[in-house]
Amino acid sequence: MKETIRIYCRNTSSFIEVEAGASLPEIYAAVGEPLANRPLLGLVNNNARSLTYRCYQPKDVEFVDYCDTAGQRVYVRSLCHILSKAVHDLLPEATLYIEHPISKGYYCVIGKGPVDAAVIERIRNRMREIVAADMPFVLHTVRTEEAVEKFRSLGMYDKVRLAETAGRIYTSYYELDGYINFFYGCLTPSTGYITTFDLIPYFDGLLLRIPRRDCPSELEPVVRQDKMYEIYKESLLLLRALGLENTGDLNKAISEGRSREMILVAEAMQEKQIARIADQIAGRYADGLRIVLISGPSSSGKTTFAQRLGIQLMTNFHQPFAISLDDYFVERTDTPRDESGDYDYESLYALDLDYFNSDLNKLLAGEEISLPSYDFTTGRRVYKNRRLRLSAGSLLIIEGIHALNPELTGHIADRHKFRVYVSALTSISLDNHNWIPTADNRLLRRIVRDYRCRNYSPVQTIARWPSVRKGEDKWIYPYQETADAMFNSAMLYELAALRRYADPILAEVREDEKENVEARRLIRFLRYFNHISDFELPGTSLLREFLGGGSFTH
Repeated sequence: MKETIRIYCRNTSSFIEVEAGASLPEIYAAVGEPLANRPLLGLVNNNARSLTYRCYQPKDVEFVDYCDTAGQRVYVRSLCHILSKAVHDLLPEATLYIEHPISKGYYCVIGKGPVDAAVIERIRNRMREIVAADMPFVLHTVRTEEAVEKFRSLGMYDKVRLAETAGRIYTSYYELDGYINFFYGCLTPSTGYITTFDLIPYFDGLLLRIPRRDCPSELEPVVRQDKMYEIYKESLLLLRALGLENTGDLNKAISEGRSREMILVAEAMQEKQIARIADQIAGRYADGLRIVLISGPSSSGKTTFAQRLGIQLMTNFHQPFAISLDDYFVERTDTPRDESGDYDYESLYALDLDYFNSDLNKLLAGEEISLPSYDFTTGRRVYKNRRLRLSAGSLLIIEGIHALNPELTGHIADRHKFRVYVSALTSISLDNHNWIPTADNRLLRRIVRDYRCRNYSPVQTIARWPSVRKGEDKWIYPYQETADAMFNSAMLYELAALRRYADPILAEVREDEKENVEARRLIRFLRYFNHISDFELPGTSLLREFLGGGSFTH
């Protein structure tokens, strides 16, 4: 008689008996295939596992599809392996770079020059052939020195540098029809899972298009992001000027004692960008510009940016006054709620728009106002005798996630306003095919800051994050390309500095908490970065907003 084990399926809230050694697809079939779409990943005891995983002991199992962020990651990684295989088959001497997310897809370049439409069509057709063949992704786990020799023999020097510097005893890679590649996470069992994608020309490269989260059978619409593209391009040029193509290069530079140089260059680059924006603002003052609107997603560093911009405006002989939109929240009892019944602080209507615009009109008319403050503990508006009146040469800086929303200041003529979009656009990658999601950079910042400043546990911050991201999609991203200027707040060394703070915080998440899936993923990801001391960070560094020890108040 074969041994059986008991599995608890979270999708159905039920137990089932299966044979010991049953695969996740076998368990999924046994529990009645509860998802609307094909599963892409199993969460086993709150740890992400490929569908090739087999259970030999009792487990809690939850299946996720593309509608879940974890499932989408598996799909996109698998799609990128298919793309890299297709490029290798057709252009074996060319190097593919999957650089960064943009326009609801992923920007890629092949070699150093433009790629014509005919080549892109050939690659797309080869990808479809690979999908139709339903080839298996075969996982290999070997000692790191063996993996390094394998990568070196194939000319994959970006992966050689990452494997050599990450400090791991064993390294895993995936084989696809004889072609190997490294990805820092699970893939689908085979290429046949990847049914919806496209590849189109985009600037000098190509855009890898992916399915919509809410309808995986349809592609995300292409949203042109020319300004975002230019900001990424500038950041990549800086990295390459420093010889930092990928994380392996960063780790090597740290081990060679170049940390101080990297910090100084990154800080100088940001100061140069801020000064350039301040000069643009000052240049429009004579034409009636009076308001600077600063927006960006959570943990993008808007507050520090606003204060540093204010200093640069002073060097242009202007007096800046800052207002935070957070101080114009409605009373907590009046805050709108989301579909789950929770307070929706990401909504534009969590702000008292009438009160804000009344104060704004008074300021522009030369009147004095009493600035409110919002007490996040009590959820009430309070006054601390902060009074404000604009004078000759004054500029009003308004900072908050809704600052670029046209409904906020729609009654004010555009010539009076200058819009700035701030975000942590992480440009360094693990290697040529493994980009770093900008959302991960911001989430790590937020986990460290919330733990240090707000007494929030990592579980609370991680649990809140999907709601924050949903709010960003609705209230922030649609307006980012309307900005007059964009500022990239990510620093090339940042994740190496954050690791020292984030690791012990993330380690507090217990296995029986569902947020363990995300916590373990972030821990595994951070371990590709060698530690860097933040001792050299100046007090004005934007990263100080999250790590502490800065010159500015927040």
